[in-house]
Amino acid sequence: MLTEKYKKLQSILREMKSVVVAFSGGVDSTFLLKAAVETLGTEQVLAVTADSESYPSSELEEAKKLAEKIGAKHQVIETSELAIPGYAENNKNRCYFCKSSLFDHLIPVMDEKGFQNVIYGVIADDMNEFRPGMKAAKEKGIRGPLQEADLYKEEIRELSKAFNLPTWNKPSLACLSSRIAYGEFITKEKLTKVEKAEDYLRSLQIRQVRVRTHQDIARIEVEPSDMAIVLNQHEQIVKQLQDFGYKYITLDLVGYQSGSMNKVLSI
Repeated sequence: MLTEKYKKLQSILREMKSVVVAFSGGVDSTFLLKAAVETLGTEQVLAVTADSESYPSSELEEAKKLAEKIGAKHQVIETSELAIPGYAENNKNRCYFCKSSLFDHLIPVMDEKGFQNVIYGVIADDMNEFRPGMKAAKEKGIRGPLQEADLYKEEIRELSKAFNLPTWNKPSLACLSSRIAYGEFITKEKLTKVEKAEDYLRSLQIRQVRVRTHQDIARIEVEPSDMAIVLNQHEQIVKQLQDFGYKYITLDLVGYQSGSMNKVLSI
């Protein structure tokens, strides 16, 4: 069944002929880039990474290395979500504004370089979640071949492992703005604070982490198996996160949950 899905993905890509891949270096976009290069060849594929305030600098360096490993042509463009009208206000349509702006940057690259399509890493799992960015993609004619091939996250991880991609077991990514509570104004300072806090916690060998930010409160989400690390080193963690600017440090006993900020929304 998985082989058939991959064949379907290749068929979709062949029909597109040439593609610009919105490339973050996460599990999904890395696999999509690999599949595109394997199917269409290096000359018909361009990976483009948007470097912005909400994109961790460590991820940019990793994206460069991954594109090189895959053998893909790679271009980095500068963008700024905070300059997008409506984005910093951080309402439930934040992701719509972000993706709309991203695609507005990628479409001219596609036209200038002579490619025929822009594609991104939306997957089958996303169809059951609140993803305003999908509306922006539909409006601008941006396609998601992984979702069209009905590929789910665990299947993408399995295929990534078969292709020897180092991202096969990489924790899920999301932009830094997703850590800040809806309605709380987003600033570069807050994004930097989140990035520093999460980098520090990962340095403690915590695999998956989110530092959800509610004004001065850091609500740490980790997988249940890693909660002992946080509790055993709570004094150092409190001190470090307070140095970064948080006043109150909490551990969410539910554990890591993708999109947990969306619980407050009436969608």
